[in-house]
Amino acid sequence: MSELRAVVFDFDGLVLDTELCEYSTTAAIFADRGVELPLELWRTFIGTTDHPHWADILEAKLGHTIDRAELVPRRRLANWQCARGLEPLPGVIELMDGLAAAGIPIAVASSSPADWVVAHLSERNLIDRFVTVCSGDEVRRTKPDPALYRLAVERLGVPAAGAVAIEDSVHGVAAARAAGLTAVAVPSELTSGMDFSAADLVVTSCEALDVAVLVELLAGLADGNGP
Repeated sequence: MSELRAVVFDFDGLVLDTELCEYSTTAAIFADRGVELPLELWRTFIGTTDHPHWADILEAKLGHTIDRAELVPRRRLANWQCARGLEPLPGVIELMDGLAAAGIPIAVASSSPADWVVAHLSERNLIDRFVTVCSGDEVRRTKPDPALYRLAVERLGVPAAGAVAIEDSVHGVAAARAAGLTAVAVPSELTSGMDFSAADLVVTSCEALDVAVLVELLAGLADGNGP
């Protein structure tokens, strides 16, 4: 199948560069206690919730318990405040506009909870662009498990082979491919340099993507020629 039927967007690091906020606000709590949160460790967490909670990591480094009732809400608030100041990443809105003009439906598949994703999309008047928002609290396992992408194409009513996923994380690419979607990787600042060899196409920004590029990608894969 070479017809482009739908596009599924990741959210964190793809629509908004929230990954930097996630890391910086957590690292700040570590630093306040004289320990480091290694960026390389954090990078392995991006795109999935299947990893230790940062509080567990901090307690292991300190060798004692922390006041989670105080620190977890504080960090969550700092993360919200950081993310609320972000604008959509380059090319994202233009790509959405082009897909809408072509009559191609779009969805979100994010490992983050619905309240996080929906709130940020709503604040930027983007929520109504999406047929559906599939979030991590709707599935038993998040990316790299394919459940989120399977849910997205089911709600869109399209075959996986006719859908393209756009992702910034290795876990996200793995999930999309496992669900049968074509995967385009757009590495974020934190995921740049990671191994995206499993993706069908890698670009530096959504500015490099439009309807024609995605249609050509699917057609090339259907013909066995690749991107």
